[in-house]
Amino acid sequence: MQQISEWIASKNPGLDRAVDPAEDLIEGRLIDSLDFLEFIYLLENVSGQPIDLTEVTVDDFRTLDRIQERFLAPAAQGTA
Repeated sequence: MQQISEWIASKNPGLDRAVDPAEDLIEGRLIDSLDFLEFIYLLENVSGQPIDLTEVTVDDFRTLDRIQERFLAPAAQGTA
């Protein structure tokens, strides 16, 4: 999760606080459409699993909590 938080911070240099795990990353414009594919690539690298975009929704990327649950939790391995 540290890599993901660092990536978000690098894309938002004016952000002077930690991102709350329940904060909506999309509504809060911490991840925008221009960076989304790079973000997917990062998640694939961190999780070690490919992400099939036909099997996910935007809600799977809204919060750090949901990202953890969907892509990084042990139960998520092999289901993304």
